[in-house]
Amino acid sequence: MIQLKEALSTHPRIKDVRTAVLHGQLPADEKDAIMQSFARGEIDLLIATTVIEVGVDVPNASTMIILDADRFGVSQLHQLRGRVGRGSFPGLCLLVTEAQAGTPARERVEAVASTTDGFALAEVDLELRGEGDVLGDAQAGARSSLKLLRVAKDAELITRARTLAAHILERDPALSDHPQLREALERQVTAADRAALAKN
Repeated sequence: MIQLKEALSTHPRIKDVRTAVLHGQLPADEKDAIMQSFARGEIDLLIATTVIEVGVDVPNASTMIILDADRFGVSQLHQLRGRVGRGSFPGLCLLVTEAQAGTPARERVEAVASTTDGFALAEVDLELRGEGDVLGDAQAGARSSLKLLRVAKDAELITRARTLAAHILERDPALSDHPQLREALERQVTAADRAALAKN
């Protein structure tokens, strides 16, 4: 970041711009002082890490450039972008990447560039990362316990199945009248899965 500040200081168009660097390693009082100066308009250009991702509200902030945008997730890029354009000035966020077209990293950046709709981006994020082990308690999105369904694409079918399952369990909690369903569940759902489902 210091190198970036030094490189920018030699650029003829912005060499006289008031610049500061903000990162998480700074003492809290120094970070606060920099942010207050930026909010008051005493700093024109803030070079920062993702320490500015959440909770920073500077209405005059109008432009953000995210270098190596492919290193961030969809939701993080969306959060960062939300730091500009909060006041009377329109916001502009430039996502800079060298990620190759067709790679997951490039797909994340292109998804954020294509919309500002947080709900649409949440669906894209779910689709790109995967839903994780929806029957267990694993948090990673790489492995799903669903064999034929995908949460993002089959939400309507899953909702209908859940309603039907609730109706069956309401009338037959022990599945006495549905022995094949009970046997299938016993084969598919482990004790760990049952414990995780009981938490929800």
